[in-house]
Amino acid sequence: MAKKVILLAIVLALPLCGVFGQDLGIKLSGFVKSDFFYDSRQTVSIREGHFLLYPAGVSLDAEDVDLNDQGSFNYLSIQTRLTGAFTAPDAFKAKVSGLVEADFFGNESAGLVDANGFRLRHAYAKLSWTNTELLLGQYWHPFFVPGCYSEVISFNTGAPMQPFSRNPQVRLTQKLGSVRLIAAAASQRDFTSGGGSTPLRNSSIPDLNAQVHFSRPSADGKSELFVGGGGEFKTLLPQISTTGEDGKFETNEQVSSLAGMAFLKYKTPSITFKVQGIYGQNLYDLTMLGGYAVSEVIDADRNTVKYTTVDAFSVWSEVMYQPSPRWQYAVWAGYTENLGSADSILAYSNRVGGTDVTVRGSAADNTSDIKRVFRVSPRVVAIAGNLSFALETEYTDAAYAAKDDEGALIRDEFGKITKTESSGNLRVLFSTILKF
Repeated sequence: MAKKVILLAIVLALPLCGVFGQDLGIKLSGFVKSDFFYDSRQTVSIREGHFLLYPAGVSLDAEDVDLNDQGSFNYLSIQTRLTGAFTAPDAFKAKVSGLVEADFFGNESAGLVDANGFRLRHAYAKLSWTNTELLLGQYWHPFFVPGCYSEVISFNTGAPMQPFSRNPQVRLTQKLGSVRLIAAAASQRDFTSGGGSTPLRNSSIPDLNAQVHFSRPSADGKSELFVGGGGEFKTLLPQISTTGEDGKFETNEQVSSLAGMAFLKYKTPSITFKVQGIYGQNLYDLTMLGGYAVSEVIDADRNTVKYTTVDAFSVWSEVMYQPSPRWQYAVWAGYTENLGSADSILAYSNRVGGTDVTVRGSAADNTSDIKRVFRVSPRVVAIAGNLSFALETEYTDAAYAAKDDEGALIRDEFGKITKTESSGNLRVLFSTILKF
């Protein structure tokens, strides 16, 4: 508690820096946000239902009653955010700036509940030359494009269709007229692959990303086109040792993955259209479907295994209409699907010294598996200066693998689901947002 008080005092005192040192400046901004929401069904979510992923599957009791067919509500203000944007003296002939951003979303896990914890979102230093920019620190994963992202009111920002991850990284941007070339090398921290951040760290290879962006306003300056795409290469080392019948053994079996994405945004004075598509292997760390699994036992005595990726694709689109500064109307829609694996996957069960399946939307205990998720989300926002009132409905439908007469999930050896049963949830969300 004392550390949080000290940190908050430092942040609040930073504006005084301009009094004592004219070379350092800071601009504070942020918002106070309160969300009031009701779900028609139990959900798979994060932090008390605030970050909704998809509805929970069917869970029958002894009388065949679906236990997850139960509504719930909550009121939360933990998304409230504080941002400090810095400027500093020039260095290496570059303009120097930085940013620190935090909110009160806290942390929640099996061993920790930090209900209102002050947590880090973004923290980076940036050097800007005439046509080159170097960012060092924690920022959005490159697949989350700040100029073209889902502007839904829900805190999930469109996940699991919209990539959602913040990563410590080094990012280089080169401007060539209307074109920007972007290269980034990232690690993982808050958003990690299956097994945490350790598998990426132990691989000794950062998450590598390259993109090309193109933007150009119309001749009259009333509209703008923004389009781009890129790819990612990632390598994990899930285990550095295994446990066999005769003890522990070294292992260096890795799992590598590729992913690609493309986006388009077209903006006019009153209408904005956005679309983004993603295809990839092992997208777990982006809060999306997919991951990796064990495909083969290489050495039974050492319990050494080989891995395969579980692939997925997603697409989302958003249309926003703002006829005046006071009103905004929009509709968002997204779809994502589990494509299974190129290699066969061993039975979904726990193994000595390792985990067979680390896939979002799939359970190691053979109780659930998602084939696809669809969502549609209309909203209306009333704006009065810095204060906004937003009403958003969000219908999400998840198609889970059906079960046979013996209770086994109906899917093939590659994890591809052939028969499904749907589970739908309607969320009604009302938000108040006060920006400062």
